[in-house]
Amino acid sequence: MTGTRMRPFGRTIPLEDARVIIDAAIQPITRTVRVPLDSALGRVLASPIIAQADVPPFSRAGMDGYAVQAGDTVGATRASARTLDCIGQIFTGDAPAFAIGPGQCVEIATGAPMPVGADAVVMVEETFRAGQAVQIFSAVTASQNVGRQGADIRSGQTVLLDGDLLNPSRIGAAAALGVAEVTVYDAPRVTILSTGNEIIEPGQPLGPGQIYDINRFSLSALVTDNGGVPIARRTARDTIEDLERAVDECQADDLILFSGGSSVGERDLILDVLQKRGTMLFHGLAVKPGKPTAFGRLGTTTFFGLPGYPTSCLSNAYIFVAPALRKLARLPPRRERTVTLPLASRVVSATGRHQFLTVRIVDGLAVPAFKGSGDITSMSQADGYIEIPLDVESVDAGTRVEVTLFV
Repeated sequence: MTGTRMRPFGRTIPLEDARVIIDAAIQPITRTVRVPLDSALGRVLASPIIAQADVPPFSRAGMDGYAVQAGDTVGATRASARTLDCIGQIFTGDAPAFAIGPGQCVEIATGAPMPVGADAVVMVEETFRAGQAVQIFSAVTASQNVGRQGADIRSGQTVLLDGDLLNPSRIGAAAALGVAEVTVYDAPRVTILSTGNEIIEPGQPLGPGQIYDINRFSLSALVTDNGGVPIARRTARDTIEDLERAVDECQADDLILFSGGSSVGERDLILDVLQKRGTMLFHGLAVKPGKPTAFGRLGTTTFFGLPGYPTSCLSNAYIFVAPALRKLARLPPRRERTVTLPLASRVVSATGRHQFLTVRIVDGLAVPAFKGSGDITSMSQADGYIEIPLDVESVDAGTRVEVTLFV
């Protein structure tokens, strides 16, 4: 088909304006699913969990020793022991069929249910046993060394709330209640669509002018890392017809990531399709790398049009897509790890664009790692990035800079 001529950007918008537009457009997912508890790590609870029983469900020994009536141990010391009659043993999993009275005790294991009549446990180190006679060398008080029924969770108590992120301890709390499945918010389905006649799948031989698809794999990893389910579509060719077919196929998903075709060249046609099918909320950012980034709606689905160059694509995915996806998935914002280090060498920045400059950390210095927007090693060989505001022309060597780490 005949291409259209080059179409320069009308205007670019500042970083913070883009963030405001994205945040207003992204709404947390409402769809829910039931998942087994052992598959729930990292999911967001969609229904509160209310205890149907006490935890622990019975009073239990807090350590190995002897279950006693605390009053029988008053005044007990190593010099003046109290002697009790041991009438049995209780192990974990047992159901005691007897009660103890005054002057009696029961050998008991940590976690075993307390017998009726006992209200404390003397640890074994403070006793001496000869046959059925047990000498007690230390006094105990009522409830000492005993985990009381319901001490952890009471029946009827709300244990976990709608919106809680299920981490190992919260999964443990659900397991303590006998919960086998939980209702969680569904993981957003994220279409990843590469565009371009030159893109082919890894594993195939490269033909003239062809390159392997990098963005589908880096974006899939980023989506998975931020609570989404990546849905890979076959690469769309640079024709209106194929791009329309691709766009129509993916509108049922929760978020769409296009890579390539978002710039101003005559074959950058995806924006024509998106404007025809949906609403463009912005196109063009005052950032470096990643100026030709777009964002908008296709019906009820939001989309990002990301640059085709791998570093530009992944950089803007970190900065814009990951926070949007976490909001969509109802995940908390990622806690960024930062370090402040001297800059190893002077860097020059394009004024009027907020720059994200990748760096390596070498011998306590932040070493610039950026090669070019088309070079994936600008990201893969970096430990993080620094930000250079749009009104700063250069940063001198030795300047202490804040490095936001990728991991």
